[in-house]
Parts: sequence; structure tokens; C-alpha cells
Amino acid sequence: MLMLYNSDHFAVVQFDTAADAVDADVPARGGYEIVDKFARKEIFLDGELALQFKAGVDALIQTQPSEEEIDAYIARYGAMAQQPVILH
Repeated sequence: MLMLYNSDHFAVVQFDTAADAVDADVPARGGYEIVDKFARKEIFLDGELALQFKAGVDALIQTQPSEEEIDAYIARYGAMAQQPVILH
């Protein structure tokens, strides 16, 4: 688990699971958890959607974006969030 981004509005955490830690026959899986702090909802992106998210972030970072621009990009994915944030 690696915190990638944390603003007043969003938090993005990267999760990686090593294939050998789970099952050598299963490919490594990972993804990104996006938490919309204001909406109090979260979404986990994996597979193709996670790859698209990463590619978009990589392209955005090349432009030296402001926090508002990063938040606007993340909001496109955060809009799909349905899971309420539950504190334990």
C-alpha cells in the first residue's frame, strides 16, 4: 500500500499484490483506491481501468499540473464511486 496523492478533496492509494505472495499461478494484481472525502465515497480501480487511470496520471504529471487540475482528473473516476467510506 502506497499513498500516492492526498488533497483536501481526494486521497489515492496504490495497492500491489505480489503473485508469489498469494498464488504462483495467479498473476499479480493491484489497483488504486480513490476516496472522495467530501462525498464520503470510495472506488477501487483494477484491471484495464487502473491502467487507464495510471496512463492519464502519467500524462498529466508531465504538464506540472496544479492541485486543482489533479483533483479535476481524479474527480472523473471518483464520480463512479458507490461504496460509502466506513471508518473502523
